[in-house]
Amino acid sequence: MISKNRISQIRKLHAKKFRDEEGLFLVEGYKCVEMLCSSDFVVEEVFATENAIRENETWLRNKEITTVTAEEMSRVSTMQTPPELLAIARQRTNLPGIPADRRVLALDRISDPGNLGTIIRTADWFGIQHVVCSPDCVELYNPKTIQATMGSFAHVYVHKRPLATFLREESARRRVLGTFLKGDDIRTLDFRPSDIVVIGNESNGISDEVARTVTQRITIPAAVQDRPTAESLNAAIAAALVMFSWR
Repeated sequence: MISKNRISQIRKLHAKKFRDEEGLFLVEGYKCVEMLCSSDFVVEEVFATENAIRENETWLRNKEITTVTAEEMSRVSTMQTPPELLAIARQRTNLPGIPADRRVLALDRISDPGNLGTIIRTADWFGIQHVVCSPDCVELYNPKTIQATMGSFAHVYVHKRPLATFLREESARRRVLGTFLKGDDIRTLDFRPSDIVVIGNESNGISDEVARTVTQRITIPAAVQDRPTAESLNAAIAAALVMFSWR
């Protein structure tokens, strides 16, 4: 059981303001909580129904668990269908540096939490450990972003940097590839492990300031060029196609 006061405290973490003030965030669902508990994140508290404890006793065995009812879980969860497992974790404050010989995905003003979470999940699949977000990207610790990663937030380092400054500095030692409607076909491109690839905003693409730091423009060609077609690709889909070619 959890008190009304504790429920109120947890619900405050639904809002970015309180997540930032407390340095905490919510993780919901079996897969995300399991990945959290096996990562280097500091887990503050785990809440679970009796059924969840029985079904996951192997990896929950050494964790401090607060048992809650389904009704209590519905009051603290952000999800329409409340999960049986929910955790509170501390946000990462000390991220490792980004090695010059590692692939980096850079995101410019990605605004949809589902897109950001899917991009992080896909980066994890393709072994890309570092994602750099512009300050105006949606927040990693938004519950919808965390859910969309399906646990990959625990394996990928997400850095927030003034993107144009970061890319300008990096372009002195490696290529910065930007995705545009017109550029070099990714099917013929000789990708390098040290490249940085920039994905732009869902509606407006890469900003002018960031575009000036790009050393090579690349594109995902449409199959049909002689008739009207989709205006552009979803940001997460574009990122996935580029990452597939990159690897």
